[in-house]
Amino acid sequence: MVYSFAWRDRSSPLSVEAWRQLARRRLPAIAWKYIEGGADDLITVAENVSGFRRWRLRQRSLIGVGTPGTAATIAKTPLSLPVALAPTGAAGLSHWTADVAAARGAEAAGSRLVLSTASSYSLEEVAAATQHSRWFQLYPFGNREHVGTLMKRAEAAGYTALFVTVDVPVVGNREGERSEGMGSSWSLTPRRACNMLLHPRWLRDVVIHKRIAPIHYRQMQASGDVPMPTKLDVVRRIFMGAADDAVRSAEAQSRYVQADLNWEDLTWMRDRWKGALYVKGVLDPDDAERAVDQIGADGIVVSNHGGRQLDRTLASIDALPAIVARVGNRAEVYLDGGVRRGTDAIVAVCLGARGVFIGRPYLYGLAAAGERGVQAVLDIFRAEIARTLVLMGCPSVSALDRSWLLSPRDTI
Repeated sequence: MVYSFAWRDRSSPLSVEAWRQLARRRLPAIAWKYIEGGADDLITVAENVSGFRRWRLRQRSLIGVGTPGTAATIAKTPLSLPVALAPTGAAGLSHWTADVAAARGAEAAGSRLVLSTASSYSLEEVAAATQHSRWFQLYPFGNREHVGTLMKRAEAAGYTALFVTVDVPVVGNREGERSEGMGSSWSLTPRRACNMLLHPRWLRDVVIHKRIAPIHYRQMQASGDVPMPTKLDVVRRIFMGAADDAVRSAEAQSRYVQADLNWEDLTWMRDRWKGALYVKGVLDPDDAERAVDQIGADGIVVSNHGGRQLDRTLASIDALPAIVARVGNRAEVYLDGGVRRGTDAIVAVCLGARGVFIGRPYLYGLAAAGERGVQAVLDIFRAEIARTLVLMGCPSVSALDRSWLLSPRDTI
């Protein structure tokens, strides 16, 4: 008898939750509460995760699957798995390499990153650091001149898909962030100083590299080519944690963020963007239908902003079936929010999503190990998806549909 031994790298966590625990130890409170927090009572944050757990997978035996197919196409781009990275602002709070490391880690794992408007590295910097097609998420803050400039920069830098976020008319009530001074006049209290000093490597990187603040807002303010509207300056200050008391309230923020964003604005963006356009932050089937049929969006990202905006709204997985039923036969439908396991991705695909986006999971990997951590988290998702497909008796991601999914009420 021949025995085979494989040594496991104990420095590499085996699950998203293990990466989460490692990230928690390496980050100060201000960064952790930004990543992990949400709006109000965190009900939607919790239900985003628990919603997946209500579903059960159908298991067929003696199928002989062999090596399952995990490939998928997201935003018209072939990927090695049906999981991509959602846009996350201020990724530099997790690790100073931020969006560049996330994009490179995603590519190495056969996936992609959607770069946030509130990124710590610019459109051009991320483009120069990557090899393949890129995607950009647009916060349509400020006036059309500013929005148009960002869109032109994205196109010139080779970004092929635009994800327009529409669920931030005002910034949600994120009390965890506010308790650390984010979104208000920030001051270095003794408690905050002590907490940061307990994380010297993080503090050193922040001081040396200065990759926390949203770089596109800083660039637009410094540029003499495009005027910086007053409201954009306030948005920049809100995201950087430097807004004064006059812009803290929801009423004041509504004048500075995108409370007046409407369907006409989305039409204007669709007319000017030549590539694929996706509307991110949709939970209502009527809105999805209008975005696809009237605006001409290529697809919808079913999302509640990770529970960071309106608390007590639908979990993303609960909103998905109705939107798929309404527009899934003529538009691409994706999901983000609550995805923590490969089985979660499989449930979403069974319910009609073409793929999912993850936010917090890859930030855990980024915080703990930079680019390597991002790649490792995606590799965990791929391995979990492949293993689950074999155990289900399903040959590939492309073969998944509602017949592979059971609810507690279903019978075979």
